[in-house]
Amino acid sequence: MNRMKLLLGDLASVAFMPVARLSPPACRVLVYHAVGSVVPGDHKRIYSLSPARFERHVRWLVSVASKTTALDEGVRAGRGIAITFDDGYRDTLVVAAPRLVRAGLPFTVFVTREHVENGVAPYLSCDELRELAALPGVTIGAHGRTHRRLTDCTKRELDDELTGTRAWLSDLLAKPITTMSYPHGAVDGRVRDAVRAAGFTVAACSKFGAHHAGDDPLLVPRTDVWARDGACRLAAKVHGRWDWMALRS
Repeated sequence: MNRMKLLLGDLASVAFMPVARLSPPACRVLVYHAVGSVVPGDHKRIYSLSPARFERHVRWLVSVASKTTALDEGVRAGRGIAITFDDGYRDTLVVAAPRLVRAGLPFTVFVTREHVENGVAPYLSCDELRELAALPGVTIGAHGRTHRRLTDCTKRELDDELTGTRAWLSDLLAKPITTMSYPHGAVDGRVRDAVRAAGFTVAACSKFGAHHAGDDPLLVPRTDVWARDGACRLAAKVHGRWDWMALRS
């Protein structure tokens, strides 16, 4: 009888154990989009956090600051929380970056070449991108030339979207560009191999999940952060409680 009680007690403790303790060490990559700006085509308004809500996210991330990491380091080690932004909105420089830099949290920004070259709202201009890239803890990565689905590209178009954009960004910022994210999360075996051939060493997807040591660094899962996510939901996502969303991708 006593042994049965002990067994039931052990099972109960496992049932209520935080997911982070049940899971093996992994790198959790968060993906933000805009902070305060209107995202074109975002009819459901899920991709732009208010600055106040983002501030609450930063406070929570500071509380686990020992676990935050730069993307390439997190992917290489297979552990930590990495912060990324897609598309290159101007508010990443004006709103998000001051909060993250002040908190000492590293982050990566994936920019689309065409958006930057056009330099129109709500996206970063070339000068603004240079300013952002010069901040401490900031890494700039590629997000295609035109933001089209790479799986729809011909070989020549794919080379322009990848190799051409990587070279352009490297020239603009005078530093090597080794990371990228797939526009719309569109990737298959052909695209993944083209990304490797283009010289990228880390490439991020849009599929929910975490990256473990030994996983493919060119197919790094990420966790979407949405407009109505509070700090509690952000913590739940970091702990893996929303990874069931991968089944819908």
